[in-house]
Order: sequence, then structure tokens, then C-alpha cells
Amino acid sequence: MIARMQNALELERIKREKFYLDIDDDMKVEFINGEIVVHSPVKIEHAHTGKLLLKLMDTYVQIHGLGWTGFEKVMTSFSRNDYEPDLVFFNSEKSKSFNTGQWKFPVPDLIVEILSESTESRDRGIKFKDFEEHGVLEYWIIDTETAVVEQYILSEDRLQLKLKSGEGHIKSIAIKGFQIYSKAVFKEEVNLQELKKMMG
Repeated sequence: MIARMQNALELERIKREKFYLDIDDDMKVEFINGEIVVHSPVKIEHAHTGKLLLKLMDTYVQIHGLGWTGFEKVMTSFSRNDYEPDLVFFNSEKSKSFNTGQWKFPVPDLIVEILSESTESRDRGIKFKDFEEHGVLEYWIIDTETAVVEQYILSEDRLQLKLKSGEGHIKSIAIKGFQIYSKAVFKEEVNLQELKKMMG
């Protein structure tokens, strides 16, 4: 039994090394539990929400020198799996070691996934569990169909739901002082108002 398990893990390791060699810049692909998952192009509402949140998050992080924000194809490596979340944030302690040409990154402090039909089960399942077990401080799940943001915060080694709303403000734990009106990730005019406040 143990030998069979060790053999399976070794085969998975070999497959993962080949995965690293085969991927290229044009692919959005993940390695999850020994399987290679290739993602389809996103719908416009997915891209729109990602762009709006990135503008706010990245602007705030840069203004305050808090770290580094990544978008879309940022390969984050966990113990068994490799993910390319929609948005990620790394604090300044982690990001100061990043180098030119780097393509593989450590576990982020904050992860954002924007739901689609093909990814929801993984975003709420294996990824949620993996993020929790690897100490991701904060995880946002965004549903563009219902215009709702779910914010999970790591507490007592569990990612616990802090907020689920399309109204009101979201206050980040991982990004110190970052607080936005939730509608700003769905509506351009609200996003612009938040951006103007942020920039003084």
C-alpha cells in the first residue's frame, strides 16, 4: 500500500516536471492532483470584473508600497499543485525576492477567483482546501452573474466566510487598509469613484 502510494507520487512528480517544460506564455493552464487543466477563454463579464478589481487593488498596493499584485497567468506553486488564479497579491516581504524572468511564484497572501461554469467546482473545492491548508490569508470568490463577492479570511487555520454581498464595503485583511465598495468590481462608474478617492 505504502509502496503503491510512493510510486503514484513519483509518477505525479515526473508528470509535473514535464508540465513545467511543456507550458508556454500563450497557455492558461494549471496542474491539479496530477492532471493538467487547460482553461478556455473567459467571457467578457469575467474579463471586465477582473480588470476593474485589478485597477483598484494594484493602484492601492503601488501607492502604499505594500507588495506586488499579479493578474491572470501568474503560476503559483503549492506542495502538489500549480494554479493560475485570476488575481493574486504578495506582501512586500515575499515580493522583494522576485526576479526578472521569474515565472513560478510562492503561495500568495490573497487570491481572487472569478467564477465560471467550468471552474466553480474547483474554485470551491480542491483550490479552497489547498489555499486553506497552505495558509492563504484571504480568498475572494466573485460571481459575475449575481454580482456578489464572497470574502474568506484565514482564522484558526480555516478559511471562514467574512462577507458575502453585492452591497457595502469589503475590507481586506491581507492588504492593509485596502477597502472598496463591492459594486466597484462590477460597475465602471463606481470603480472610477473609488479610484479617484484612492488617488486623493
